[in-house]
Amino acid sequence: MVIALSWSGGKDSALALRALRREQGITPAALVTTVTEDYGRVSMHGVRRELVHAQADAAGVPLVEIAIPALCPNDVYEARMAQALAVPPLAGLRTMAFADLFLEDIRAYREQRLSTAGWTTTFPLWRRDTGALAREFVDAGFQAVLVCVDPSKLDPSFAGRAYDASLLADLPAHVDPCGENGEFHTFVHAGPIFDRPIPIERGEIVRRDGFVFSDILPAHVGAHATKRRT
Repeated sequence: MVIALSWSGGKDSALALRALRREQGITPAALVTTVTEDYGRVSMHGVRRELVHAQADAAGVPLVEIAIPALCPNDVYEARMAQALAVPPLAGLRTMAFADLFLEDIRAYREQRLSTAGWTTTFPLWRRDTGALAREFVDAGFQAVLVCVDPSKLDPSFAGRAYDASLLADLPAHVDPCGENGEFHTFVHAGPIFDRPIPIERGEIVRRDGFVFSDILPAHVGAHATKRRT
């Protein structure tokens, strides 16, 4: 099977890539990410686009960017996605993998939209226990940082923390350990899917559009570089 993998740069995407490779013997032909063109950052996560390019390079898989505007309406998002699917390198592929875990409405939406373009979908992590997945991520040697927190669901102090055993122990009981309900998003900077770690430095923490973002900088930029807000 020749597929593309929807890619956010977070831990679930990383686990999906690992599952495809280890369990199905599949390496995706492309990673597909949406980037908010106003800021040059991954949509929702607020991660600088150069960092997801560094991930793709370290994973050995080409990255396809789909540019969307800030506060993108569904019709614009769907039109941009359809355009990307119709041209190389995605043209000719017919299956998209997603790292969704248990949200039925999100899965149904993806399946419906992709089917209109003649694509099928696959969900390599679907219905796996999120607590077990979180522990598997840590135990496998992945390293990640919380880059976005919804303060209505999780205390803002978690923004910028390493996603590790200590953090898992500190998460409130009502918070999904994988953040599947939108409590938080992560950026993975090391782990077994990469042939080398992505050097990073922590930037400032800002509030924007109701979320708390922890900026992450490529290490070569330097701690005192100008930090664009998400």
